[in-house]
Amino acid sequence: MSSIRCIPAARLQVGMYLYKIGGSWLQHPFLRNSFLLTDEDDVRRILDAGIESVWIDESKGAPLPDGNPAGEPNDTSFSGAAVELPDAAVDADPLPGRRAVPVAAGTVALAAELERARNICLIGKQQIQEMFGELRLGNTVCQQTVVPLVEEIAASVWRNPVALLSVARLKSHDDYSYLHSVAVSALMLALARQLGLDEEQTRLAGIGGLMHDLGKAFMPLEVLNKPGKLTDEEFAIMKTHSAAGAQALREGGAEPGVVDIALSHHERMDGRGYPHALKEPEISLLARMGAVCDVYDAVTSIRPYKRPWDPAVAMREMARWDGHFDKRVFNAFVKSVGIYPLGALVRLASGHLAVVVEPGADSLLKPKVRVFYSLRSREKILVRTLDLADPGCTDSIVGPENPEQWGFANLEALWL
Repeated sequence: MSSIRCIPAARLQVGMYLYKIGGSWLQHPFLRNSFLLTDEDDVRRILDAGIESVWIDESKGAPLPDGNPAGEPNDTSFSGAAVELPDAAVDADPLPGRRAVPVAAGTVALAAELERARNICLIGKQQIQEMFGELRLGNTVCQQTVVPLVEEIAASVWRNPVALLSVARLKSHDDYSYLHSVAVSALMLALARQLGLDEEQTRLAGIGGLMHDLGKAFMPLEVLNKPGKLTDEEFAIMKTHSAAGAQALREGGAEPGVVDIALSHHERMDGRGYPHALKEPEISLLARMGAVCDVYDAVTSIRPYKRPWDPAVAMREMARWDGHFDKRVFNAFVKSVGIYPLGALVRLASGHLAVVVEPGADSLLKPKVRVFYSLRSREKILVRTLDLADPGCTDSIVGPENPEQWGFANLEALWL
């Protein structure tokens, strides 16, 4: 049985080992998350910060006395998925008997959410690094320890789904293995919402997305961090990471749905995936979701051996991969992220190039864009923001453009 327990902060005592702090990690009063409580002032500071629950490690400090009294939070509680959401309608395609909640219906402006999203990414990077380190030392990792982080990710996605996905996309080579997990968790949560999944499945999707690549901790560093394309032999080694991660999660007591995402997110509907070459009927919904989210973040991220795809180009190319993804899940994913996601370079009917700066509230085809380049004069122009959904707007998107073909650099400055 795991020695990690979630308890009410009010039951903290000196002598307990604080493993993780629950609630919001963005405003707790400590520079570190794990330490032995030796001072009553530290307990008081936790309570004064409004923190309602914490995780303690009973193998490193005093245990909780008197068992588990009524009212103690469950180890798998997930308040993030229970946030009240807007009831706006959208042209969605949820699973039978379920209602999609439109991801574009965030309640907080993008600019207001970006700083919070940056902090979540920093915290997420730190926690994934810690889990990689624990696994490399031969220790187990506990699913429950990531719940506070997944709650933060979920809450950010509910407030404004674009902010966190955009920040997480701007990862460096050194950050990739860690921030990729944060991004996939956010994408899984947004997709679960679009598919109309219930709170339990949404919780598993978010946790599984965050932990789906833990098996990479067991890969040789010279293969994992290779700056060029892998050889066939190296790729064969890397393909073992899904089974290795699933086994590590089982040993840590993770739920079957979380284990399955780690094990099967590289399976394909046509049976040409790995590790077990499963075919359509054998692949779970959560694993099908994981396949789409994992690939999208991978191809739109900076990698040591290739330039990232523009988000809109990625959508177009992934749609052409016949037999790779579940079509219904992929279509829902497009609706959750947008046909023209934030940061996408697009050509306008007016003869200008623009970058998408905000998804359309009512139409996937009419986002807000920032116009910056004239195709007629072949030069940059005074930047202006245009809402294609405005009734008075006469411009429209003709299609996506590849930034590499135009030689544009640092387009992020236009939208972030």
